Amino acid sequence: MIDLFEMTFVLQILQAAIVLVGAFVLVAIFNKLLLKMAGGKTSESKRMVHNAQRFLQITIFSAAAILLLHIFNVDVTGLLAGLGVGTLVISFALKDIIENWISGLLIISGKTYKLGDIIQVGDNKGVVTEISLRTTKLKTYDRREIIIPNSSLLKDRIINLTDGKKEAITSVVFTVDYAFNIEEAKKIIEDAIRSHPSVVVDKEREREIRFLVRTKEWSVEIEPLFWINDPENEEFIKSQITEAAKMKLEEAQIFPTLPASIRESLLKNKN
Repeated sequence: MIDLFEMTFVLQILQAAIVLVGAFVLVAIFNKLLLKMAGGKTSESKRMVHNAQRFLQITIFSAAAILLLHIFNVDVTGLLAGLGVGTLVISFALKDIIENWISGLLIISGKTYKLGDIIQVGDNKGVVTEISLRTTKLKTYDRREIIIPNSSLLKDRIINLTDGKKEAITSVVFTVDYAFNIEEAKKIIEDAIRSHPSVVVDKEREREIRFLVRTKEWSVEIEPLFWINDPENEEFIKSQITEAAKMKLEEAQIFPTLPASIRESLLKNKN
């Protein structure tokens, strides 16, 4: 006859084995899911996945340890009570960190943006230089570094201006008095844009220069939209194009809003 104590001990061993196997299986499943979500293509994503895996391993094996103690009739009431209070305190303390970690994993798995992309979040625009579990770093055109918590990124509207490519669309606004020839002004501006080495013009790839024209009270706004192949230096490119176009417009005697007396004189001469 098998002793009752021995039977109980055998059952406990079996239950403990099931708990251990289950813990290892869960860890393996979560590891594969995290690797699949992140892709594991860059050292940064690998580091983030490693940190998330370690966090989940600690959580799962801690729960397994408590179950093992309970299986072998160890009173875990006090331990659970202490863990409950401790977990509550820790959860409040680490709320933002955990929220940023989860947001970081969602950003990577959703392929919202990656290193080298130009993104705009609210009033901030720059090149993504680092993506960690907690934060994303942007470098602006004036070389400032902006660190944004990942949880804030998921709450705000994110515009990916390059989507993994090294080309982006941009625009510059010119103001011309309505007394001047708008078509001539557009031609001068287009020539200045085409002459810049960082501007891309390729009809087959739909990389063309297009114009938006808005009529104001005493002037006309001309906004050309064009593609550039150096998004990191967008503001400098726009500044150079503005200077070149302004010089050519002045040579052609085309100016921004003029005083009323000069405008009337120009219109009379045209008539």
